[in-house]
Amino acid sequence: MTLIFAHRGYSAQYPENTMLAFTEAEKAGADGIELDVQLTKDGEVVVIHDESVDRTTNGKGNVKDITYNALKKLDAGYKMKTLLKKEPIPLLREVLEWLSGNRMVCNIELKNGIFPYDGMEEKVIELVRQYKLSDRIILSSFNHYSIVTCYRQAPEIETAPLMGQVMYMPWIYAESIRAKGIHPKYKGLTDDIIQQSESYGIVVRPYTVNKEKDMARLMKLGCSAIITDDPVRAIKVRQRTARP
Repeated sequence: MTLIFAHRGYSAQYPENTMLAFTEAEKAGADGIELDVQLTKDGEVVVIHDESVDRTTNGKGNVKDITYNALKKLDAGYKMKTLLKKEPIPLLREVLEWLSGNRMVCNIELKNGIFPYDGMEEKVIELVRQYKLSDRIILSSFNHYSIVTCYRQAPEIETAPLMGQVMYMPWIYAESIRAKGIHPKYKGLTDDIIQQSESYGIVVRPYTVNKEKDMARLMKLGCSAIITDDPVRAIKVRQRTARP
């Protein structure tokens, strides 16, 4: 069965990368969530996609230049006028604490391709171990050096490189960096690459899959998971395309 990961939580309906989006993804029946982490000026691991707070909050500036105390006052749900209360940027610690009370899988994307964020890998790994969630976490990044660093520091936590374009024989590449999976962009992802990778024991979790026809195709091909903004739609497609 293809697992369904809610991209930045249930982001089709709720403010991305907020506790509201994560809890609603769980209510919707998603198998897991995907989220992004950056480091604040004072070294806290926070859950936000962009290096800057400008797009997703009512604040301005780069996360790395703002202390956590200042950051938590911002509203990550300000664009959604129907929300009755402010949605703060969560700490990774808060999300992991919440995950301790359910069985969901969590894909943590390390956003260290633009700013290197010295020590990010250590901080994330320490938190994952603290909450005893090593068996339910996947660490991913477009920065594959960071992925290797994670594997060396915590071989018990699964890693998966993000791929903006399809590589030649990505299952061989994944194995070479000790990754158990790949997270490729779904566009341009051929049937052969999916089937070869999966048969080689490398799980394929394409992102960000929002159209029903794309979901159905990937599920029929046997992708281990898909990453989508709309877990409700994906669950309906999975029910329709369930293999006998």
